[in-house]
Amino acid sequence: MKKILTCIGLALMGTSLYAQGSPDYGSGLKLNLNQQGDKYVRFILWDQFWLRNTEMNPGSMVGGEPTDNSWNVGNRRLRALAYAQISKRYMILLHFGINNQTFINGGAPGTTGTGGNGNGKKTQLFFHDAWNEYAVLMPGEAGKFSLSLGAGLHYYMGLSRMTMASTLNFLTLDSPVFSWPLIDSSDQFARQLGFFAKGKCGKLEYRFSLNKPFATDLTPVNATDPARAVAVDNNGNPSFSKAGYIEYQFLDEESNTLPFKVGSYLGTKKVFNLGAGFYHQADGTRTSVNSNIEKHDITLFAVDAFADIPLGNAKNKMAVSAYAGYYNYQFGPNYVRNLGTMNIAASDPNFVGNRAIAGPGNLQPTIGTGNIIYAQAGLLLPSQAEKPKIRIQPFAAFTHKDFEAFTKSSSQFDVGANWFIDGHHAKITTQYSTRPVYTSPTESPTSKGEFIVQFQIYL
Repeated sequence: MKKILTCIGLALMGTSLYAQGSPDYGSGLKLNLNQQGDKYVRFILWDQFWLRNTEMNPGSMVGGEPTDNSWNVGNRRLRALAYAQISKRYMILLHFGINNQTFINGGAPGTTGTGGNGNGKKTQLFFHDAWNEYAVLMPGEAGKFSLSLGAGLHYYMGLSRMTMASTLNFLTLDSPVFSWPLIDSSDQFARQLGFFAKGKCGKLEYRFSLNKPFATDLTPVNATDPARAVAVDNNGNPSFSKAGYIEYQFLDEESNTLPFKVGSYLGTKKVFNLGAGFYHQADGTRTSVNSNIEKHDITLFAVDAFADIPLGNAKNKMAVSAYAGYYNYQFGPNYVRNLGTMNIAASDPNFVGNRAIAGPGNLQPTIGTGNIIYAQAGLLLPSQAEKPKIRIQPFAAFTHKDFEAFTKSSSQFDVGANWFIDGHHAKITTQYSTRPVYTSPTESPTSKGEFIVQFQIYL
């Protein structure tokens, strides 16, 4: 026991780039299994709690009461992750937790009404990731080339940096969600079951995967006009999906121990990367025209760039973080998915007027056949104090979507700031976001807003 406690103490006093912006965090919660420290178990725990005010889509009600605006709270994420480096070549990882629990929904299946199993209570704990991997070629064994192979429920989903983003260190408050294009449809919260290969060749990093998507079985609405056919998720006995992402890291090289891509290093690294990725699944969606079923491939492509650069005099600790990406999505004719993070609203059956096509609450056309342009940037403001009480990082993001299902394209923005108490480990994020509201597929959308305060801790 004394030896174990000594290993824990040494680990906690170490330094690591996991301490994104925090001078005190060290190596985190890590248990060394040998004196050299190359065999260990690492634990990561985190919670993201939201306070939010939402302008509701027309035709919304909450708790049976019609409303056009509502305050609410909820656990956006509450999770635990553990990975063990059993040997220098073999690693296993488990990641579990809950998401999107509010005062009225997000509880365990079947929870409803009042009481111990009422609305929003006892939400279901589930595994996000569970895989093992083996380093076939470690760095230095074959020149500049390295290779690891793995299998399980995993996050190596290709396509873009944002598709494999870490949820611990976003620049903005959260993901734009469209970068998880299969979210809880043919994946399990952005993961699929399958195999992956990852590694580096000099400054080029690569990730490829072969997966069996989760089965989908939505019934397409029959159309008599082929131009009005709408593709839905229905892959029957799914074909294997293929995905990949490659990027060139011009400046500092990033760790690829885990798949999770950092959103903001807070000046602890000097990074500039260019990347490109894809996802393909044959016969992933279906349409019905005059009662004839037609299958369609899901083919997704993205190119992106990421930069995180310290600015000016080092004593000021300033840094700029930026990301830009272009996404081309082909899901089949007129495909659209309307999503709303922690949506608390239901449809008001007595509403008179033009309802939002997306539905009630904060639902919006998030993913669809067409093109998406996204950009975000933030500036870590200067501080000369060795241990400042707080660091401030204002940011802004812009999204432009041009979906086949709508005649008019849409644009939306996010603006806010991170208030770092201890880097990403203890921070408060404030953000105001807009979203498009379509009441007709042929007319320009109006806009609604949402203000969110997030309280984040992670160990």
